[in-house]
Amino acid sequence: MNFPLLRKFCSIFILGWIAFSLAACGGFATGDNRHNQPLSSVIQASLRNIGSSPGAPMVIRLFKQEKQVEIWKQSNSGQYRLLKTYDICAFSGDLGPKFKEGDRQSPEGFYTITPGLMNPKSNYYLAFNTGFPNKFDRAWGRTGTDLMMHGDCSSRGCYAMTDGGIAEIYALARETFKGGNHSFQLELFPFRMTAANLAKQSTNPHLAFWKDIKQGYDYFEVTKTPPVWDVCEKRYIFNPSASGPLDAAGACPATKSNPALMAKQAADQIAYVEAVETLQQRQERQAAEAQHEADAQAAAKQRGQAISGFFGNLFGNQSASAATVANMSTAAPAPAPAPKR
Repeated sequence: MNFPLLRKFCSIFILGWIAFSLAACGGFATGDNRHNQPLSSVIQASLRNIGSSPGAPMVIRLFKQEKQVEIWKQSNSGQYRLLKTYDICAFSGDLGPKFKEGDRQSPEGFYTITPGLMNPKSNYYLAFNTGFPNKFDRAWGRTGTDLMMHGDCSSRGCYAMTDGGIAEIYALARETFKGGNHSFQLELFPFRMTAANLAKQSTNPHLAFWKDIKQGYDYFEVTKTPPVWDVCEKRYIFNPSASGPLDAAGACPATKSNPALMAKQAADQIAYVEAVETLQQRQERQAAEAQHEADAQAAAKQRGQAISGFFGNLFGNQSASAATVANMSTAAPAPAPAPKR
């Protein structure tokens, strides 16, 4: 037996198997300097137009249903302004959070992205890890690994972008870290958290979770700054008055008061209730109309059967009479002519 040749074959097989095993969201590719691509002149001009810079803090907001990713950068005013919106190429599963490894579901919630989560050598062009499972996910015992935002437009639980899209997003994140920021916030939503959209999901089992993360969504909408988030009582809390990390299962402290935020949420709740009632009324009307149509069709069918039966009986009796006459004509021969006298 040629042992050197066998060893060479085994080495090739093992290396191939390792490469195959890494061919997932978290895998690594060899190679080039794609993670150091400079920001395009167009992006740099857009940054200047909103009063921002490459090194300024950033926020990423993602909306599953709309299949959109928004990049927000902090402007000179301190508030964040929308820099650019990208289309999501693909994501896995349905609306709703991820629960366990292998459920092929893309996560939802609030995540903190640090330099250590960046993957410059991804098999999927470029990538960064979402940080799933976060503190909230762990409190609920949720599992999953290598949940990424990456390129290559292919998803098995990740959020997939075009290669061009992830190249720009990756470069913006890289420059944010170079600017001295230790992290940026990633906000993953099922849809834009409006009262109308929530009303459409009023019977969805994820509604309580969505109303929870809507608190953080609303804060950004009102203030144009990312909320401080933590977890207590196994739910998200935004801008807690207490300092320091919270016990994920412990009691929640009060939150910092914001009159504008409270006014928005009160108005949203009224709009939500009205939208649910309107939706229910529409559904009840549509159900009544459908029932009326079904009743009308059933009645028409019964009338058709009755008419058919009537004419069937009528023509059936006439046919019988004609047959009887014919039979009588056949059975009784015509009388013989009278003899001539």
